[in-house]
Amino acid sequence: MKKAIFPGSFDPLTLGHYDIIKRGVTLFDEVIVAIGINADKKYMFSLEQRKKFIEDAFKDEPKVSVVSYKGLTVDFCKKIDVHFILRGLRNPADFEFEKAIAHTNRDLAPIETVFLLTAANTSYISSSIVRDVIRNNGNYTLLVPKSVRIKNSKK
Repeated sequence: MKKAIFPGSFDPLTLGHYDIIKRGVTLFDEVIVAIGINADKKYMFSLEQRKKFIEDAFKDEPKVSVVSYKGLTVDFCKKIDVHFILRGLRNPADFEFEKAIAHTNRDLAPIETVFLLTAANTSYISSSIVRDVIRNNGNYTLLVPKSVRIKNSKK
């Protein structure tokens, strides 16, 4: 069974993330959305909210599960016996950054990184942009799945 993890902070889940996960389930038997916990980072949404956003968005997709983890992504992959990391690429800067991480991960463990290009209509969306729109009372609903729109609560 081919499993992949799709790691990130998902603060919040965006339409770009949603697209990568939906396409990932066509390539893998299971996509584990892995919410990384970084004690040094200040999140807009709690871990519970972020997890619920994702679970609600994929409630009808049995091939998607949601977990949280601390530490290196490759160590988590080894712990749960996953050999693929799924990542989305929005632009050339993402590629350069993700390429360096993928090479490092491969040095640390026998993990392959699979890159999917984001859809053209979501390539400009990032969680930081969504948070900024929310903070400034803008219409963020065009940038996130319905699960985030319905249950959105600031901070």
